[in-house]
Amino acid sequence: MTGPAPAIELKGISKAFGPVQANKDISIRVMPGTIHGIIGENGAGKSTLMSILYGFYKADKGEVFINGTKTEIPDSQAAIAAGIGMVFQHFKLVENFTVVENVILGAEDGALLRPSIAKARKSLKKLAEEYELNVDPDALVQDLSVGHQQRVEILKALYRQADILILDEPTGVLTPAEADHLFRILDNLRKEGKTIILITHKLREIMEYTDTVSVMRRGEMTATVKTAETSAEQLAELMVGRKVLLRVDKKPANPGDVVLSVKDLQVMDSSGVERVKGISFEVRAGEIYGIAGVAGNGQSELLEVLGGMRPGTGTIMMNGDQIDLTGNRSNGQSRRARGIGHVPEDRHDEGLILDFTAWENMVFGYHRDPEWSAGPLMNNAAIVSESAAKMERFDVRPPIPTLRAKNFSGGNQQKIVLAREIEKNPDLLLIGQPTRGVDIGAIEFIHQEIIRLRDEGKAILLVSVELDEVRSLSDRIAVMFDGQLMGERDPAVADERELGLMMAGISEAPDKPDWQAVEENLAAVEHGERPKHG
Repeated sequence: MTGPAPAIELKGISKAFGPVQANKDISIRVMPGTIHGIIGENGAGKSTLMSILYGFYKADKGEVFINGTKTEIPDSQAAIAAGIGMVFQHFKLVENFTVVENVILGAEDGALLRPSIAKARKSLKKLAEEYELNVDPDALVQDLSVGHQQRVEILKALYRQADILILDEPTGVLTPAEADHLFRILDNLRKEGKTIILITHKLREIMEYTDTVSVMRRGEMTATVKTAETSAEQLAELMVGRKVLLRVDKKPANPGDVVLSVKDLQVMDSSGVERVKGISFEVRAGEIYGIAGVAGNGQSELLEVLGGMRPGTGTIMMNGDQIDLTGNRSNGQSRRARGIGHVPEDRHDEGLILDFTAWENMVFGYHRDPEWSAGPLMNNAAIVSESAAKMERFDVRPPIPTLRAKNFSGGNQQKIVLAREIEKNPDLLLIGQPTRGVDIGAIEFIHQEIIRLRDEGKAILLVSVELDEVRSLSDRIAVMFDGQLMGERDPAVADERELGLMMAGISEAPDKPDWQAVEENLAAVEHGERPKHG
């Protein structure tokens, strides 16, 4: 007796972009009602393969079978008709439309929108009840948190009757609480018979939530195994082709003089809301000062002020000299002249110009340096040559300096930003979400580079929503909540539970935490209100 046909079967899929072979003779079977993980290094071809399945790209050769039937997928409309939905790493939403308007966009029942909106409201209510996908249908997307925007993308797919759901790096921009909620949603979908393909770099997520996992390396499928029969270490080695150190290996810090001193820093946003509330701290040479916290609690505004991108009040000293906090356009350049490097949290909006080439992006902010310019002209040939060397050192794939930044995967875009800032050997490195969307092999390399800078006597301010990353890299950890520092802890003895409570605004760690108080604090801050519990 034969079992059910695979929900998806790809046979001999190949796809090239000019000289770059993104996919090479790939075959894969995904069984119905399962969560199937696909992992691989940046540029391994994961997103290209899923884009072929969703009709964004057409394979050079190969066949696609849906529920045992050979299916042509020339475009995304054909994919949707075949019951496939995709949630991209960078959401495809119209920000000034409401939730219900985004859900029906492209799936209207006719010229009159009112019947379509009424139908969508009814469907959204049902989906919210079934899968914990609660979102206000009348809210503007631009007013939603990232986690709620992702729910809108899932609702869009389910509204179009998707039985197969592809998620590309779904937790890359989510808080830990939002990620936990997402996986509860995915588990509910699996129980209802939906098939889910999960593309992620995070091995913990693979090990905890998937039934089967396929590994890709350099455009080829290297293995497919049952998750219960493998380990994170084995998967990492299959991904990278060598053994990977999954923990940060570092010697004790040897802090020196104070490099950065922040006193009574206050930051207001464009609406006049206080985002940073009079915080003070110091970062010394030869140490990593980590700031943990749920996104949206003032960490972004702190980095932007320190990087010269936003005004603030208070006092900031760099190597004993006071820094201008007025937010003048020249501040970013003056920060670099003072030896401050900045890897911003959002590589797309703040770290790169996507339509420019890799070599142009690798010199931004430093293009006026004497080594690259003589008067009004830049030595482009020298910049291209040096960019090629940086791409090799940071393993950027493909290593083509003349390729536009938008044509690199998210993880390789991150490496371009990191290479630009780290290679300038700054006295102080501001680094936000250093490994967001980056594969396990590159994470190991990035962590080693951060530790190398520290050991060379540089000061590093690290902001990350990944608590494990902050704990493993930092020499001192501060927790930020609602624009304030809840306190500092030694990562060698810091308890994850205690740090988690501090991230929710509970400064003292009770024997039995009031989880309702935690939930109420997080919800209050998300909606711009004052926390209810301290």
